[in-house]
Amino acid sequence: MKRFYNHRDTLVTEGLDGLLRSSVGHHLCRLEGHENIHVVLRGDWDKSKVAIISGGGSGHEPAHAGFVGKGMLTAAVCGALFASPNVDAILAAILEVTGEAGCLLIVKNYTGDRLNFGLAAEQARTLGKNVELVIVADDIALGRGSHARGIAGTVLVQKIAGHLAETGSSLEEVKQAATDAIQSTASIGLALSDVNVYDVEHKTRLNDSEAELGLGIHGEPGAERISVDKLDVLVNKAVDTLEKTLTDDKQVIMVNMLGAVPVLEAQAIVDALSRTEFSDRIEFIIGPAPMMTSLDMYGFSLSAIPAREDFVEALKSAVEPWAWPGLAPFKGVQTKQTPALPETFSYEPSSDTYVESLITHGAKVLIDNEKDLNALDALIGDGDAGSTFAEASRVILKEIGRLPLASPQHLCEMIGRLLARNAGGSSGVLLSIMFATAGQQQDWRSGLEAGLDRMHRYGGASQGDRTMLDALFPAITTLQTGNLQQAAKAAREGADATRKMPARAGRAAYVPKEQLKNIPDPGAEAIARLLEGLSSFT
Repeated sequence: MKRFYNHRDTLVTEGLDGLLRSSVGHHLCRLEGHENIHVVLRGDWDKSKVAIISGGGSGHEPAHAGFVGKGMLTAAVCGALFASPNVDAILAAILEVTGEAGCLLIVKNYTGDRLNFGLAAEQARTLGKNVELVIVADDIALGRGSHARGIAGTVLVQKIAGHLAETGSSLEEVKQAATDAIQSTASIGLALSDVNVYDVEHKTRLNDSEAELGLGIHGEPGAERISVDKLDVLVNKAVDTLEKTLTDDKQVIMVNMLGAVPVLEAQAIVDALSRTEFSDRIEFIIGPAPMMTSLDMYGFSLSAIPAREDFVEALKSAVEPWAWPGLAPFKGVQTKQTPALPETFSYEPSSDTYVESLITHGAKVLIDNEKDLNALDALIGDGDAGSTFAEASRVILKEIGRLPLASPQHLCEMIGRLLARNAGGSSGVLLSIMFATAGQQQDWRSGLEAGLDRMHRYGGASQGDRTMLDALFPAITTLQTGNLQQAAKAAREGADATRKMPARAGRAAYVPKEQLKNIPDPGAEAIARLLEGLSSFT
């Protein structure tokens, strides 16, 4: 298990102090003087309004300290990893922030949290503090009974209660708003992994083909173990489960990330919501964002609350805490028409059986080598070289019936345009430059040589720099006077030579030289395999 920490026992303190030192936590402060008291506070609090306190075990960041600030929490009480804070810590927070307006405790429905926050509230009352407490139980995985857990929907309750407190409402009014929100909120989680709480002997309960629906934020097993599937299928499973518990109202949906999902995939989850039958009932969206995580669990949760006017007003109001992502209408994607681009297919298609067979065979060679070239590229790069060449091949195969196959000059020009518009990566655009330049010459042989020179000038690499040019230069030079078999032999020798070359250009130039030993450049290898395949065809 590889993570950034000094020791499990010091991580909470170091993490909270890091927050207070950071650009997003500069407005906060903390209590000091006791080793086991971790309380983060508003630095500007004047006790004139109702104080809102929440908290729980650490490991769910940005909850809860990330929501401390104007408009949300007054204080957050942080326990050890996945463990409730102690009574003294909670009591200290109450005593520090509670004025005559009183204090509301927002507590997740876990035994430790209920007991510790409840006892702290009782002690604070005996000291003359006006304290109320609400319990959030939004997880519908196990039903809506007394055992329902408090998960990400807690953040919605904090936001609504924080809004009422900030606008000057009484403790009674703030508690009622929080209670209404609790009764109206439902959440469900779905994850592809469980969670490891810094346990070197941890063994995952899920294999590569399993996911869990309805698991808790402390790694509690899900209500249902399901098969890993495409994103749309998984999102539909979560939505279908959630929808069964909702009223017929339009809904606000909060998309909470559980810690490890990349931003790109998180955004795709929101898009997947638009393809569910439930999408017509989603009026507003919150997220996607990590709000109540489970360390680095690979999953997400959906929370729903009716789009009532009072809820929406509270959720829309501006707040200081950085972790609140805001609320926006859930609507179609806004678009603008793409400006007119040069026509790709500017020449009439023509046929040539031999050229068509040659192109088709070459494309198949690159597609068949996709996985091998990706694996080779993964040793020194991001593992996509094979996919870049294969995708270019698929584009050309798809449009082969529209190409001027009987005109080498026009064919090169149109292949260049196709690659420019559809091929990815630096290899795709460089090959586009070469073919586009070749299409401007009368003879295809001299055209390829001119294209290679243009490719060299734009890309900056030269022969001997350990790039695909080390296969292209000798191959195209050989083609000026020789045949395809000779060109393939020259390309192979060039590609093999890259195994011992220092990298002076391309992505390999950023890789330590020790990692490049005896590994050919993936682009050069792709060119060599392509020409070898074509030479065997002829």
